[in-house]
Amino acid sequence: MTETEKSRGIKRLSGMQLLAAGFLIMILIGTGLLMLPVSSVEREWTSFHEALFTATSAGCVTGLTVVDTYGHWSVFGQLVLLLLIQTGGLGFVTIGTAILMVLGGKPGFIQKSWVKESLNATDYGGLIQLLKLVLKGTLLFESLGAVILAVRFYPVMGLADAVYFGVFHSVSAFCNAGFDLMGKYGMSSFTYFRDDPVVMITICALILIGGIGFIAWKDIRTKGLHFKKYSLQTKMVLSMSAVLVAGGTLFFYFSETADCLSGVTGGERLLSAFFCAVTPRTAGFNVIDYGSMSEGGKLATVLLMFVGGGSGSTAGGVKMTTVFALLLHLRATLNRSIGVQVMGRRIPEETILKATALASMYVVLSAASCVFICALQGFSEGDVIFEVVSAICTVGITTGITRSLSLASRLVIIALMYLGRLNSLSFALSFTDHKKITRISSPAEEISIG
Repeated sequence: MTETEKSRGIKRLSGMQLLAAGFLIMILIGTGLLMLPVSSVEREWTSFHEALFTATSAGCVTGLTVVDTYGHWSVFGQLVLLLLIQTGGLGFVTIGTAILMVLGGKPGFIQKSWVKESLNATDYGGLIQLLKLVLKGTLLFESLGAVILAVRFYPVMGLADAVYFGVFHSVSAFCNAGFDLMGKYGMSSFTYFRDDPVVMITICALILIGGIGFIAWKDIRTKGLHFKKYSLQTKMVLSMSAVLVAGGTLFFYFSETADCLSGVTGGERLLSAFFCAVTPRTAGFNVIDYGSMSEGGKLATVLLMFVGGGSGSTAGGVKMTTVFALLLHLRATLNRSIGVQVMGRRIPEETILKATALASMYVVLSAASCVFICALQGFSEGDVIFEVVSAICTVGITTGITRSLSLASRLVIIALMYLGRLNSLSFALSFTDHKKITRISSPAEEISIG
């Protein structure tokens, strides 16, 4: 095969097919690096399945771990994880295009189509400007977060660790990854700092900023605080995010009095409830033991994980716009309205069908995985559901069963993290991009629904 033929073969790949292949290659490279003795504290080889699980979790910005991040991985291994998190959060296509531009190159139409898919943009207009905004915004927010966290960590950790931990956790929070190094100080994630409003609010702010989506960034950057001028997507994301955070905070504040927040009062309790409402969207940090959370609290957390963040963001889940569109469709159906309308705009029927298919795909994959894992191991159904949704929605919080999963169960979780990061529906549709679909319809026949 000539170089020209190879180039044409690459160009024929759809954006999603390129992303799927690229993420897989990135994960496998990360796996290889993490297996090396230099990546572990003990300077010993790490097993393939442990390295694969960790690389997938980092590359898909999830945060589930089968080994302690600080206790097992050396500084080199931690830096590999940090690179996977940053690349997975922004997308390797975004970073690759940025490098091309820095070196003086100019993206062509094919490269722009890949960037459009990576950023989940709706059109090609202003795509390069959006890319620049994403890169500058990422550098700004991660740098600010790192400085603030380093200042707060300094009294506990000293200068060197404060700077290193500040950078690592700022990137991990912004990319909604949830990896932490607090095991060095005997801490479980951010439980030690749950009474520190600066640390808590900084982490939550990074999670929310990274999770609202880059399209929302563009609207806020160009239109300021004029909410009425925002695109419908931005309006939906900001509105639903505010409702979920406020509602979630109030729910956890009052529902966990006798459970995971027992004995916690005042401002610390409010901060902890706020953190519990934000981190399932989809960061993976924790300030409480999710294993001790009430059943109602676990269910609420599962629902928050399922919803996730904004489209085209570092967050996972089925996305807020998907859920918002389905709720609007339900309202329109109950009211027998024509079309789905909101905020003076109509959502196309094709978008509603896609939202329905996407949510259905997540439910089917989650249900099948839960049945499989429950059949293999004797965990409670609630813990398995929590783990599975956390994986496919790339959240990373757990009730504590991750490290007890068998090899087969871990492979299921790995697949879920990969599909969840790519968007399972888009991944499935990518295989029909170049196939001819018949336009001949079969005769219609009514069936009973409900």
